[in-house]
Amino acid sequence: MFADHVRELTVHADVIALLPDPPTVRLCLDIAEDAARAIQGTMAAAHVGADPQGMFASAEEMDLQMLRTRDEGSPLQRLERVARAFEDWKRDRPDRADLFLDDCRGDLDRCVTAECHDTALVVAPCHGNMDARDAFHDVLFNERKLVLVPPPAAYDGNLLGHVVIGWKPHDHAQRAVVAARRWLAAADRVTVVCVDDKSDRRYQFTARELLNQLGLKGDVVAINSKNRLVGEAILEFARSAKATCLLIGAFKHGYFLELLLGRVTRYLLTHATLPLMMKH
Repeated sequence: MFADHVRELTVHADVIALLPDPPTVRLCLDIAEDAARAIQGTMAAAHVGADPQGMFASAEEMDLQMLRTRDEGSPLQRLERVARAFEDWKRDRPDRADLFLDDCRGDLDRCVTAECHDTALVVAPCHGNMDARDAFHDVLFNERKLVLVPPPAAYDGNLLGHVVIGWKPHDHAQRAVVAARRWLAAADRVTVVCVDDKSDRRYQFTARELLNQLGLKGDVVAINSKNRLVGEAILEFARSAKATCLLIGAFKHGYFLELLLGRVTRYLLTHATLPLMMKH
């Protein structure tokens, strides 16, 4: 009954910290807590992990999962490390006492769906162990959720101090801004950056139009990439503007094509040192 109660609270939370990888537990929890507080919403935390005993997969996939045990430990051992990190984080502040860790192991796709299906924002790492990488792919591409990726090292807080939006008038970018509306409305400052705008300034026009339609306040600026990668230009602008979070539409052409072409999303996931919010 207690496990059922935790699952019920988890699936209906506004923000969930998805915790497949022990080293990123604290980062994900800190960011999820700030994201939930910003909108006066609810937060949950859940461990997800592949477990051969609960999977329906090919023999090759099962063998691969069994081989992980040598480097990462068994599924139960991975859960135990996540749970210890979670309890350490809880002990830092008394107001976290009512937050519990849900657990779903077995087929990872089904676990991600079960934990995240009704959640507005998923905080999840994009790097780390195999579970982390696979869960990130599932949340972004299968569940089509708004995802908040923690930075690779430290998180300094003040998540919504200055949100920078990388903008082009494409559907995936518009979906990201619409999905993030509650967090953008709670931000202290919002800036939309348009890289290499057209001569008719359509990037800037559509950005202002969307902000107005959503009832959001923000500045719209245009910059030139100057023969740099677009992702590099966005990150340099974000650093110069002292951004605390970067919002983008993710993987316009799909995951595998973007990996081959080395496009903007891949660059930002590899090089960003601030929280990165995205939606496919």
